[in-house]
Amino acid sequence: MTIREGYEFAKQEYEKWGIGVDDVLEQLSRLPISIHCWQGDDVGGFEVNRGELSGGIDVTGNYPGKARTPEELRQDLEKALSLIPGKHRVNLHAIYAETNGEVVERNELEPKHFAGWVEWAKQNGVGLDFNPTLFSHDKAADGLTLAHPDEEIRKFWIEHCIASRKIGAYFGQELGTPCLTNIWIPDGYKDTPSDRLTPRQRLKDSLDQIFAVPVDENHNVDAVESKLFGIGSESYVVGSHEFYMGYALKNNKLCLLDTGHYHPTETVSNKISSMLLFSDQVALHVSRPVRWDSDHVVTLDDELREIAHEIVRNDALDRVMIGLDFFDASINRVAAWTIGTRNMIKAMLYALLTPHAYLKQLQEEGNFTERLALQEEFKTYPFGAIWNYYCEKMGVPAKEAWLEEVKAYEREVLSKRG
Repeated sequence: MTIREGYEFAKQEYEKWGIGVDDVLEQLSRLPISIHCWQGDDVGGFEVNRGELSGGIDVTGNYPGKARTPEELRQDLEKALSLIPGKHRVNLHAIYAETNGEVVERNELEPKHFAGWVEWAKQNGVGLDFNPTLFSHDKAADGLTLAHPDEEIRKFWIEHCIASRKIGAYFGQELGTPCLTNIWIPDGYKDTPSDRLTPRQRLKDSLDQIFAVPVDENHNVDAVESKLFGIGSESYVVGSHEFYMGYALKNNKLCLLDTGHYHPTETVSNKISSMLLFSDQVALHVSRPVRWDSDHVVTLDDELREIAHEIVRNDALDRVMIGLDFFDASINRVAAWTIGTRNMIKAMLYALLTPHAYLKQLQEEGNFTERLALQEEFKTYPFGAIWNYYCEKMGVPAKEAWLEEVKAYEREVLSKRG
């Protein structure tokens, strides 16, 4: 059976439930995923005076072919994008500035240091998102930044975040699509704190100063990201979910939910509907925590499917901004991007091919037997045939054929990087 024949058979199965498959594929093609650049170089960046990776972040493995320059990183991103259906975005950290060998402190970064990225984005038809980098720096060596008791250190990081928002606005203006500029900090304490309130007061004051500087909201969208704990901040994190949810709601900012930043018994999928009731938009960083925030490559697991279901069944395709955040140096990095992003898109397709209206009706009627039966039966509907056709339609390899291209790229490009 050809891919087209498989698609036509599967299409009939889904259309029995009133699902317009062609319309679904059109919807899917317009859904951008923000792909994080730091998978390609193990969160290294290109600072002239780069420090050791810190902030509770750890990348394990030494697979050959890591990108060493902006040109190599962009080349690898292009390869990954050629294997992923749809038009997407790329998410940058401030450490990916290009300063032509000059030492530029993070609080002095300007749009000109990212002109190469903007030109590349224009050539490839992708939007850009941004993050200030508040880790891997001597002014973050003790694990505190915007909540630091030293006013001068706080001032440095406040200036860095202000500069980052201006860079985000530059991206949005140049590319014609708003940039999501997201603030995450590692601040916290390894052991039991004697004062939880004062650091949070300092963080609130720092954020107030950052957001007091006007930036065009048509070009830049501000977000804040929480975390439950980290390496070196096991007992207390200043920017908790409760802190940032309250701050975002009060100050009209987006609250960004990272799937690895919660207790192992919590799920982000269960938070989305509540957040949508009180926020116009919600942002996500999707990773795969294994026992802790270990940022494994995204797989098509139950939680990923449930996240997609929550976005689709609540008509929130235009209200949830989906980004990825994982890094694995034990496998081919281009393959990691490809696997993780394709899985995110697969999950969204899976959700779009589900008869949510009917399942909601069954729940309202109290018909939990039929609800459960259909939820389970749809798990084995011919979803894969639709996916394969979508890939072919979008001009990227179907099934596992993309892997051969990655292997060839490894032989011809990655293996020659020393």
